[in-house]
Amino acid sequence: MKLKLIVPVAVKQKRWTKYFAIPPLNLLYVAALTPKDVEITLIDEHIDRIDFEEAVDLVGITSLTATAPRAYEIGDEFKKRGVKVVLGGIHPSTLPEEAIQHADSIVIGEAENLWPEVIEDFKKKRLKKFYQSSQKPSLENLLLPRRDLLQGKRYLTKNFIQTTRGCPFDCDFCSVTKFFGRRHRFRPVEDVVKEIESLEGNFTIFADDNVVAHKKYAKELFKALIPCKKRWFSQADLSMAQDEELLKLAAQSGCEGVYIGFESLSDIGLKKFKKYIDFKDAINRLKKHGIRVEGSFIFGFDSDDKRVFEKTLRFAQELRLDVATFHLLTPLPGTQLYEKLERENRIVVRDWSKYNLSTVVFQPKQMTREELQEGVRWTMKKFYSLFSMTKRLFPPPFKTLPHIIAYNLSRKAHFLKSLKK
Repeated sequence: MKLKLIVPVAVKQKRWTKYFAIPPLNLLYVAALTPKDVEITLIDEHIDRIDFEEAVDLVGITSLTATAPRAYEIGDEFKKRGVKVVLGGIHPSTLPEEAIQHADSIVIGEAENLWPEVIEDFKKKRLKKFYQSSQKPSLENLLLPRRDLLQGKRYLTKNFIQTTRGCPFDCDFCSVTKFFGRRHRFRPVEDVVKEIESLEGNFTIFADDNVVAHKKYAKELFKALIPCKKRWFSQADLSMAQDEELLKLAAQSGCEGVYIGFESLSDIGLKKFKKYIDFKDAINRLKKHGIRVEGSFIFGFDSDDKRVFEKTLRFAQELRLDVATFHLLTPLPGTQLYEKLERENRIVVRDWSKYNLSTVVFQPKQMTREELQEGVRWTMKKFYSLFSMTKRLFPPPFKTLPHIIAYNLSRKAHFLKSLKK
């Protein structure tokens, strides 16, 4: 039996995303769940081309919202050739009735409790339309992802590791909570350490939504990582800077940087944050321990007016953020935000490929769509200008300054291309 696992890419992004491609960890786990007698090929459209004429028995396609139209195209092409198609991922899990129009089966939710049944049913020629589990899978004894399938493919790094799933926060714009649930699930620390020690190279990215969300687990993990002498990067939140023990352990365990979601810096957003965080002090604490900070900002909340762009730029520069990403608020299907804007008849774009965090797909409350789109471009260009980089990055706080400068320049090119009209 031959199985082809496919990562589609949004058409608009196809020209440049190969330079920022990351391994499809979800499909590597799916491959690990597949019986050894199945011959597996991984096709990542960021890097590879799909050969629709190649002999294959079953095709599995993962999809986010922005890649859904391309995923559906791929599914249709294989179905025309009589090949069975299974769709999974966040978007098909959210809109299974839509997705099934382009596939034979839909896997709703995480794969661990479902994929073995899919393969068994396929072999017995009895595929069901929908596969869904009533329980979230345990992360104990999780199989190691099939990284051997990445051989010959170029990624930023192949060392992506997941230590937890689920998020206790309930942000109205985020689709993570619905897919993975609000309850935190943890991999045993010893399993994480074994996996890290098995990897080539000394740099790892934790694919967690917030590696420090559960402080007790994070401390246990960081302590265990110290002897590994590896460097790592992950998403986190600024509360880690308020826990000196956690901060020291993170630094000692090899933390080089964290991705922090500041999200909205409108007056309302700032007041909400400042109830418990002093931004400048928190950033300085992180940098004091050699941890660089990449900030993430989202524009388009109802509390945002045209002043938010200059305010955010000034904020990011004053904090001397090493890198920043600027996204457009996007009402992903299944989120509270989508439901709210739908009720208010403010969603104006129905093409899922535009739901890429860089296109305005709804009517903002305090500005036009054009003003919001141009405001993000302006902020991006100003933040990554030579003047801004000089102001933020000098005097150099890290020995890796040349790397950070190069990264700034590459991020500028990356984001401006994504925002290109």
